[in-house]
Amino acid sequence: MPLEPVLIAQLAVLGIATGFLAGLLGIGGGMVMVPFISIILSNRGVASDLAVKMAIATSMATIIFTSISSVRAHHKRGAVRWDIVKRLAPGIVVGSFIGSLGVFALLKGSYLAIFFGLFVSFSATQMFLDKKPKPTRQMPGTAGQFAAGSFIGFLSGLVGAGGGFISVPFMAWCNVAIHSAVATSAALGFPIALTNVIGYVFSGWNVQGLPAASFGYIWLPALLVIALASFFMAPAGARAAHSLPVGKLKRIFASILYVLAAYMLYKGLTG
Repeated sequence: MPLEPVLIAQLAVLGIATGFLAGLLGIGGGMVMVPFISIILSNRGVASDLAVKMAIATSMATIIFTSISSVRAHHKRGAVRWDIVKRLAPGIVVGSFIGSLGVFALLKGSYLAIFFGLFVSFSATQMFLDKKPKPTRQMPGTAGQFAAGSFIGFLSGLVGAGGGFISVPFMAWCNVAIHSAVATSAALGFPIALTNVIGYVFSGWNVQGLPAASFGYIWLPALLVIALASFFMAPAGARAAHSLPVGKLKRIFASILYVLAAYMLYKGLTG
């Protein structure tokens, strides 16, 4: 599957859009990338079931690079709670491996598409209503944070997301200041992505029907182009956030997410 100009253009536009939205709205790109990568792969002859799995895995792989860029900026502002990162990360590693090496490999792509559609619908509703949990307690102890990290890593691995829609509300509920919760979530995106990607590579190593330039379930052309484009566009989105009506834009974007969720549900139910 050669990296021809049309394919490069499609992936670059997707990377530019996801990078800008990540900077502007503080969201991961997985919810946008997964539907479009699955469409591109399906149109290029990849079986629908496999296209969904590869889209989820490739989306997660891009987070390795975008999280590095994001966490550097947050760390310079002193916003990352590294004490929380250290306690959640072990559970994240365990949960991610269970998801990407075990459940992800065993589930059919159609089931993952349905689960993805439901997850995106939930996330879009959160964004549309802009609901913030009332802080009611403190972060749990080591065992509680290990359990929470395991759940975050496991769920992220099934949908190809960095976990922000779970970890940020969880930390805010536990009285972590919202700017610290967002920054800490960005730092957690790296172990989530890295561990899941290792699992995707091993679980997809001997799968039949993979397109050329695949590394397990990871589609390398999409990873390369999207990661480069989104890495350079995220700062532009962050700058735009200070001059644009972010609240209104979130509601518009949530409406778009409902359409993407409906597509993935349709793909899963008819797959």
